[in-house]
Amino acid sequence: MGPFEIAAIAIIGGCAISGYKTYMNSKDRNNSQEVAALQDELTKLKQRVATLESIVTDKSYQLKEQINKL
Repeated sequence: MGPFEIAAIAIIGGCAISGYKTYMNSKDRNNSQEVAALQDELTKLKQRVATLESIVTDKSYQLKEQINKL
């Protein structure tokens, strides 16, 4: 192998590594945005479940259910 071939391989390898690093950084950024969105949705769902639990455990709700069963 001559010096030009070695230099060409080194340049191509450097470009490939740089492109791979850029790809991985953008992939990590997208994943962090998705995780943040999922955490926000989870928080909202927990609030909704807490509200439903408070409604169902309310004594007036239970009384209405018993009256409706009769």
